[in-house]
Amino acid sequence: MTVYHFVGIKGAGMSALAQILYDKGFTVQGSDVEKYFFTQKALEEKEIEILPFDADNIHEGLTIIAGNAFPDTHEEIAKAFELDLPVIRYHKFLGQLIGDYTSIAITGSHGKTSTTGLLSHVLESIRPTSYLIGDGTGKGNKNAEYFALEACEYQRHFLAYKPTYAIMTNIDWDHPDYFKSVDDVFSAFESLGKQVKKAIIALGDDVQLKRLEEVLSIPVIYYGFGEKNEYRATNVVKKTTGTTFDANHRDKALGTFEIPSYGDHNVMNALSVIALCDQEGLDMEEVKKELKTFKGVKRRFSITEKAHQTLVDDYAHHPSEIRATINAARQKYPDKKVVAVFQPHTFTRTQAFLQGFADSLNLADEVYLCDIFGSAREKAGNLTIFDLARKTKGNHVIQEQHTEELLQYDNAVILFMGAGDVQKFQAAYEKILDNREDYPEVNEKAAF
Repeated sequence: MTVYHFVGIKGAGMSALAQILYDKGFTVQGSDVEKYFFTQKALEEKEIEILPFDADNIHEGLTIIAGNAFPDTHEEIAKAFELDLPVIRYHKFLGQLIGDYTSIAITGSHGKTSTTGLLSHVLESIRPTSYLIGDGTGKGNKNAEYFALEACEYQRHFLAYKPTYAIMTNIDWDHPDYFKSVDDVFSAFESLGKQVKKAIIALGDDVQLKRLEEVLSIPVIYYGFGEKNEYRATNVVKKTTGTTFDANHRDKALGTFEIPSYGDHNVMNALSVIALCDQEGLDMEEVKKELKTFKGVKRRFSITEKAHQTLVDDYAHHPSEIRATINAARQKYPDKKVVAVFQPHTFTRTQAFLQGFADSLNLADEVYLCDIFGSAREKAGNLTIFDLARKTKGNHVIQEQHTEELLQYDNAVILFMGAGDVQKFQAAYEKILDNREDYPEVNEKAAF
């Protein structure tokens, strides 16, 4: 029996794919660096073996699924080639896997993880569904009719997929180490659009996505707030407990929907799910019920109440995402000060969006910055965190061992944002709060 060995199993997509194969009854193992990542918790719960990288891990009888962050020269991948073992890149394997299902690829510069999580939650409650979410969550249902997957545009990896549907949340310039402009990003989405089999569900309020209907022959179904969209959200009511809105398909009212999340972007995420379910003829009352019970995905506005402060862990790592996260905090906590703690992810992104980062971060009441987090591909750059600090409120740079500076913001919302390991700053700060005798500890947790 084939044993699947994942090189880089702690990667978000890799971890999720390993869980899917495990659920389907395959034997799965993997390797990675020995540093702890939140994505490994689910693997450990399933008792999927995680080995430290070592060429000796590779032997006859393995099929290698290689993470995209690792080149062919990586010791394990090179050994696999030496032994003439099958080596399949993550995105290509996933592209093959979804072929037997009604597949929905969720993509976009922002919001794809939250939307994939929301769609997966709704679909699996109505019909048998497998799913792969970019927060490291995966489920393989042996009787699945649907397969929902997060499709990443980086290096055009999503072109390995030929899905039944695609949900496109937006197009923005990101990954400046690869994409040279927003037009370059658009060309990637256009190429994916040409591979979609049935229909594209796209945000019609997005200027770039509106261009798709001019260049694609496949149906492009638009959703949004604007009157020209086929699916519209109207009568939006924002509350501290969530958001309600009416959804309409052309002149037909689909109902009033409630989501336990915040900000216009989450209304749009929900509307895209409603549109997909409506296209598939699913019962709107069931959709309505499931939208209301969604608990969120990992590292997207994940809340911890502790010691008279509200701590929020969020993956936001682009100016647009930071802005959306701060606006969501303002909606849920209108009477609290908002403090941003931000760790930039990669030097090229920090350089390209330096002023954009400053402008979005300055929407908070106070700003603290952590050192730039490099990547496996990029460990240094031509700027430092102080280049960004000079453009933000207070010129604050914070160290992991000195997070006590945040104690002064009593009854505030502290947003820990970034795609690197900003969680270690929050963990260090929580230890300080736990050790303070003058505050009772509160351990209520939720994720929206």
